[in-house]
Amino acid sequence: MTTMDQRPQPSSLRVHQFAGVKPGPKLLVLGAVHGNEVCGTLAMGRLIGELDRGAIAIERGVLTLVPIVNPLAYQKGERQGDRNLNRNLGPKAEPADFEDHVANVLCPLLAAHDVLLDLHSFHTAGQPFAMLGPANNTGELEPFQHAQAEARLVAHLGPGRVVDGWMEAYARGVKRRQESGQAYAPGLLDARYGVGTSEFMRAHGGYGVTLECGQHEDPEAPQVAYRAIRQTLALLRLTNLPLEPAQTAFQKLTLVDVIDREHADDTFARHWSSFDPVLAGQAIGKRRDGRLITAPADGYIVFPNPKALPGNEWFYFAQPSVRDLA
Repeated sequence: MTTMDQRPQPSSLRVHQFAGVKPGPKLLVLGAVHGNEVCGTLAMGRLIGELDRGAIAIERGVLTLVPIVNPLAYQKGERQGDRNLNRNLGPKAEPADFEDHVANVLCPLLAAHDVLLDLHSFHTAGQPFAMLGPANNTGELEPFQHAQAEARLVAHLGPGRVVDGWMEAYARGVKRRQESGQAYAPGLLDARYGVGTSEFMRAHGGYGVTLECGQHEDPEAPQVAYRAIRQTLALLRLTNLPLEPAQTAFQKLTLVDVIDREHADDTFARHWSSFDPVLAGQAIGKRRDGRLITAPADGYIVFPNPKALPGNEWFYFAQPSVRDLA
């Protein structure tokens, strides 16, 4: 009998594509970029069954579904295979790990599409939310010109909470690593470290939204993902599905920092869930040597991960955003 640990390393990605006979946009939907985040995988399995039965038809444009983007991490039931695929994403001329090989397949797929919906979940309890890219800009960090279309997509996905500021927060985090004098893997010090699927998509002329559908084991998360796919198909008019009304009221937040876990003995001050509010000066965690990590201002904890590996992201700090999503 072959056990899970004895199974051969995956050597391919399964890609499902449906091309309408009429021209239209090209939509790419991803699941299990992190192997223990399977809500998108389950939602796409349901949708593929409906497409195969003819209950839904792609009439224009192209729909590409990749239910399991990181098959090694999925096989292990863990966040990553060798490393986090959704950081420092880009083609690699000399692949050094499994995720590099995946990136060499995934990046051309991203570049060949117009719109991305990337379906994720998170470690601790919390409500679904969408990750939005920057406002239109011509800056060096993340130049972008499709903010209106991206905001319109976010408004139709369902969740009423929107978070932006991803690349800016990571730029601060990488700078802190570079200045710390501590030993880090080279990739963790790369200015491109914050680049994941959506950021790569924006850098190649398209736009994309990362939808965090709920906690990993939340039984409602696959339904959140399924509804989001259908809404995206309707919005882009790839099908004749009815488009539900857009959200008009949002909680808008901006990530302002990301804090690493330095040692396995670093501990949180309490059990945190995503978007728990904190007050300026409130203790968030404690380092192994007793140093307190406190909130720099009133704000919110995002993506707290008590099992974060040393040298990796421990939690994010967010504050209210003044961005207009109209």
